Amino acid sequence: MSFTNQIQAVAYCRTPYKQKFGIPRQPGLVSAAHGFVELVAPFNQVDAVRGLEQYSHLWLLFCFHENLAQGWKTTVRPPRLGGNEKLGVFATRSTFRPNGIGQSVVKLHAVHTDNGKVRLEISGMDLLDGTPIVDIKPYIPFSDSIEDAQGGIAQDAPELASVTFCDTAQQQLEQYQQNPAYPRLAKLIEGVLAQDPRPAYKKAKQDPKLYQVALYDLDILWKMLPQGIEVLEIIPSQVGISNTSDTP
Repeated sequence: MSFTNQIQAVAYCRTPYKQKFGIPRQPGLVSAAHGFVELVAPFNQVDAVRGLEQYSHLWLLFCFHENLAQGWKTTVRPPRLGGNEKLGVFATRSTFRPNGIGQSVVKLHAVHTDNGKVRLEISGMDLLDGTPIVDIKPYIPFSDSIEDAQGGIAQDAPELASVTFCDTAQQQLEQYQQNPAYPRLAKLIEGVLAQDPRPAYKKAKQDPKLYQVALYDLDILWKMLPQGIEVLEIIPSQVGISNTSDTP
């Protein structure tokens, strides 16, 4: 069966996440991540979001736009299983899907309709900056939340690592937090790194590697120590530093 109507983006998501590495593997894990859903023409109309402010949360259907060229896989290696065991793509939330479509639930803070533009202020997203949004739906608590649902390999939330800042990073953090361009920066860094975004196979081994996560236009440099994660530096983004992550 083929679709006669081509799916198109109704909006684009603006988030602190500038690279795939470091993005939480599920929505809602980092509440300090704030951003916007910006509607585009011809959907950028006040009437299209009339009544939306009565809901506290939204479903966002989106496109894994940076993975489409790599195609899809019948089986994947979920980090929950240490990256060693395989599950079918439809038994996971892998980004490598036949149609490249994902869904996330996010918190809605406000609906802005300034200068003829519609922007939805949200938080808790797990989306790369610039992600195309193909649909927006209200979250309905009585039907979307199921108390006795079984979560398979992902029944429980992941364990969190402790996050500390060395003296240099703490001084840099205090300077950047004075800039309104970096809202909730400390909580955002702590929330992202506490998820331990490293590839799953790294977590049972000693790991002296220096890692980098890009948030806003900053590079957060950190490493894993026996007692947890230590942030070493917070600096303007560098060209040429890159990491990849195995997202479930």
